[in-house]
Amino acid sequence: MTELTGHTPEDGDLVAEQGKVAVPDEVADAVRTLIRWAGDDPTREGLLDTPKRVARAWREYCVGYADDPSHHLSRVFEEVGGYDEIVLLKDIPFQSHCEHHMAPIIGKAHIAYLPKDHVVGISKLARVLHAYARRLQVQERLTAEVADCIWHGLKPQGVAVVIEASHACMTARGVRTPGVGMVTSRMMGVFRDDDRSRKEVLSLMGLGNKG
Repeated sequence: MTELTGHTPEDGDLVAEQGKVAVPDEVADAVRTLIRWAGDDPTREGLLDTPKRVARAWREYCVGYADDPSHHLSRVFEEVGGYDEIVLLKDIPFQSHCEHHMAPIIGKAHIAYLPKDHVVGISKLARVLHAYARRLQVQERLTAEVADCIWHGLKPQGVAVVIEASHACMTARGVRTPGVGMVTSRMMGVFRDDDRSRKEVLSLMGLGNKG
């Protein structure tokens, strides 16, 4: 049986189904309270298993708290045939949740760096993004965290991160304005200091003068 970190069977955990995370009673009760507050009955048939489903879903949504993003950059490769141009991974889909309303943030990221004498496996850039995205976030911080991690982990000549996303806290509630996207960027090193390099990386991202 897999259990939530910090809980033991003595905590009164609900019995987990085979292969599923055990859900502590207090977590399930919190979801039931929310259902009641929303105006429904958590004891009706369709909602009986909802507290456990919601709890396990949130463990999955926030799995990034157990992930060390810098670990994904620990293995690098120096045999790159003298390659010293921009490395770009674009249109990386991601999902996160805003820390203000816990509503979904759905978007895509473009991550680029200009290496000095080594590169990292390209999938690791996506892993860094997902490690930070799978936490409660604001898009501005997510953008900065991804860029800073790559900057400190790879020590390249430059890092450029641009994130485009839609926020359910704006599209599905409050101002209720669908179809609106938010763009954030962080430029470091040559991409911040050199206008030509910045324009080049944005052009490769397909963003023109955005950022």
